[in-house]
Amino acid sequence: MSDIIGDTAGRIWKYLDTNGATSVSKIIKETKLSSNEAQRAIGWLAKEDKLVFTMKGRTELLSLK
Repeated sequence: MSDIIGDTAGRIWKYLDTNGATSVSKIIKETKLSSNEAQRAIGWLAKEDKLVFTMKGRTELLSLK
């Protein structure tokens, strides 16, 4: 399972590297990941201290450090 989460985290990292700050819902839509897959991978990246979380109005955006 950790291999799958790690691979998914890599996909999200590449997406953010290419597209910059993005909402979780847009990441899920654009990468065609399930919500559970994306949330697990985002948790992985957060634990690894790879993400910055910011608010733009009521929307939380993720970007890479």
